[in-house]
Amino acid sequence: MMKIQNQTNSTYSPGMPVKGIRGQILSFHDDPFLKEPHECYDYIDDGIIVIQNGNIIDSGEYQNTVCKYPDITDLDVYDDALIVPGFIDCHVHYVQSPMIGSFGDTLLDWLKQYTFPTESMFVDKGFADEVAREFFQQLLKHGTTTANVFATTFETSVDAFFEESERYDTRMISGKVLQDRNLPDSLKDRSAEESVVLAERLLKKWHRRGRQLYAVIPRFAPTSTPQQLRLAGELYQRYIDQDVYMHTHLDEAQSEIDWVKELYPDQSNYTEVYRSFGLVDKRSVMAHCCIVTDEEWDTLHRCDCGVAHCPSSNLFLGDGMFRYWEAKKRSRPVRLGIGTDVGGGTNFSIPRQLGDAYKVAMLQSRSIDALKSLYLATRGGAETLHLEDKIGSIAPGYEADIAVIDLKPSEFIAWRMNFAGDIFEKLFVLMTLGPDNINRATYVSGRKVY
Repeated sequence: MMKIQNQTNSTYSPGMPVKGIRGQILSFHDDPFLKEPHECYDYIDDGIIVIQNGNIIDSGEYQNTVCKYPDITDLDVYDDALIVPGFIDCHVHYVQSPMIGSFGDTLLDWLKQYTFPTESMFVDKGFADEVAREFFQQLLKHGTTTANVFATTFETSVDAFFEESERYDTRMISGKVLQDRNLPDSLKDRSAEESVVLAERLLKKWHRRGRQLYAVIPRFAPTSTPQQLRLAGELYQRYIDQDVYMHTHLDEAQSEIDWVKELYPDQSNYTEVYRSFGLVDKRSVMAHCCIVTDEEWDTLHRCDCGVAHCPSSNLFLGDGMFRYWEAKKRSRPVRLGIGTDVGGGTNFSIPRQLGDAYKVAMLQSRSIDALKSLYLATRGGAETLHLEDKIGSIAPGYEADIAVIDLKPSEFIAWRMNFAGDIFEKLFVLMTLGPDNINRATYVSGRKVY
């Protein structure tokens, strides 16, 4: 296995507090779907991460690195554990936390029966605050430090989310959901023009405030009028060079695709609907993408979009099965990460999602191993969100968002690990068995928050 290179960052400030985290370390620096896998990661069996002012300033072999920092007085040591970058959830609905695990049928029936009534409750700021608190507790408990998150129609839902994120200093992406037709009046925007004015006001309030980032979020094409999609595209294009995102759903279920075709008969495919309104560009993130044509993959690649694979939701709602080998076709790969899609997804754990991704692939006579899976959960997610220069890897200059995976979270798994070989065999066991206590600790900006 490759070793993390000893590196020292010039931002080190003698005399300022320095923190260390010691143990086995695994981090990716390249895409194993496109390059030889053994060339894409760094692993060290006794390493240290050195943190100052919320950033990683050094990492390497413990014995060779710790001596350079005599002022380390705060050192956390993890035995029988693996230190990795914090997990990245590329698509999740925090507002659906209260309805997770609701009986499914078809996607559209499930939305009408459970999703829309639940999201209508977020007009109440107190309710939104309560859900945001629980949502963040669940994310951090499971080692997720960044997420790309749907709020809902109401300003209260956005403020509650970002206020809670700001309290933890997490790097999060969210925004008001734009939806002005084909859903209950209690959730519907009063007008396309007013909805986009409100979205821009929230963007100006929250984007780049600390570590917060804003996304323009039309729910999906059927719940926005052409006028709202046009205005959303104009808003996105006005701010795209300020790193604002566009986040929506694409090609999740055949019934959804058929509906889009009825509403937009002049467009050749679902992706072209969004592209025609200026919504497909370098910071567009498309959730699901289960039933995608070659022409659409070409467009997503050409426009440098990100795609979120949501395997638990694939299995729970039975909408479609994602084909990672199409997304990562070497002639036109797209940026690919993992999403929990709570509440279509049935848990907040990215490692458990990886186990489901294996199952989704196996149902199509393919497989995906632990090495590529962990890449998707960390650096792949960062690349999907165009944040690979800030998060998703353990290296000097990166923000110190870190998860600590317990390699022996139960008596049985500790025994099972006696029969596993390298670190990736052990990770595959954990992904497959999916224990709820897989995460031992979570750090945000170098501060332990779980």
